[in-house]
Amino acid sequence: MLFSERDIEKIAAVLDAEVKYRGNNYRFVLENPEAGRRLAIEIYPEIYLDKNGKQPGNLISVFTPTAHLQLHFCTGFVVSKMLGEVTFIAEHYGKISGLIVEKETGCSLFANVDRTVLSGDFTSLSPEMMSAGIALSLAETLLPENKKGKNQNARGKSKTQKRKT
Repeated sequence: MLFSERDIEKIAAVLDAEVKYRGNNYRFVLENPEAGRRLAIEIYPEIYLDKNGKQPGNLISVFTPTAHLQLHFCTGFVVSKMLGEVTFIAEHYGKISGLIVEKETGCSLFANVDRTVLSGDFTSLSPEMMSAGIALSLAETLLPENKKGKNQNARGKSKTQKRKT
């Protein structure tokens, strides 16, 4: 997936954050003084993600005072003005990873979640699995219908996949 300037503007609008272009990435800083929280997001639209410099892709990095989270090869994102959050998704062989960034400086990561957890009856899941299914279900429409569960866009060459709620 390639992030366009319009995509970056949509993300900035939902997160109510100023965006700064820094050569090879876009950086957003979110602050919530009442909660004493701050985080920064960097979106690298195209960067080499292997040691040989042969595998281009994109990278989403989130920095907090106590954590550094990364999502490699983002295949799509969902902006939700109603929830005040952006969900970045990556799929690889039927496993979904999602990085959710909230306007109010919250951040969640769900990694290697089985694709089947995103749909169906959430109440049939254990409480631990229910939260992943519900959180990532917004992005289910971004996922290509592929019976083998294999992501054919793993190298970041697909068109931008996004959804607005």
